[in-house]
Amino acid sequence: MSPQLLTNVHEGVHLNFATNSCFVRGNYEYYHYLCDGFDDRGWGCGYRTLQTICSWMNLNIASSVKVPSIRDIQNILVKMEDKPQSFLGSRQWIGSFEVCLVIDKLYDVPSKILHVNKGDSLESIVESLSIHFEKFGSPVMMGGDVDCSSKGIMGVHNDGVNSSLLVVDPHYVGKEISKEFLQNKGWVKWQPLKDFLSMSFYNLCLPQVQTKSKVT
Repeated sequence: MSPQLLTNVHEGVHLNFATNSCFVRGNYEYYHYLCDGFDDRGWGCGYRTLQTICSWMNLNIASSVKVPSIRDIQNILVKMEDKPQSFLGSRQWIGSFEVCLVIDKLYDVPSKILHVNKGDSLESIVESLSIHFEKFGSPVMMGGDVDCSSKGIMGVHNDGVNSSLLVVDPHYVGKEISKEFLQNKGWVKWQPLKDFLSMSFYNLCLPQVQTKSKVT
């Protein structure tokens, strides 16, 4: 049975910025630690963000592919020979590159990878993210090395050095009370670029597909 999940948990947060902001378009479900009863605390954040993106694919591009479980994702990567057999059933995390591979395999959708050598250079990709949300509107996966906490990016506010990314954090553990609860507790928030780790590199996976939904 599929878990009961909140949808579009970023809605309402965007009221903080009236201009120079771009957002995900269409609907998605919020996947996070333990949301389906599987305990992935401490290592499953990349899988959960991938599941969130997969839910968007299912809801917006008329895909019949079900959202894969963590075990399904591991099996896909092993079959593609990206990972060894020992990866199955392991607690090894995945990053933006693996997310790109799985999205392409399941949905035949290519993704663009944006790489930033250091967090203090994130301002260099703000314009690219704005263009992505304007053109495609699909959710973005963000991961790093020192900052190895994968996260979903559902919007961008372009304001030079004061730019921010709209983060949907998959590390939440518990039963969602409401979108407002998640936002008030900081699981869904605008995160200024200066608050990302300056010495961490970051990779972002941008699925290159447009929603068929009329939702904006």
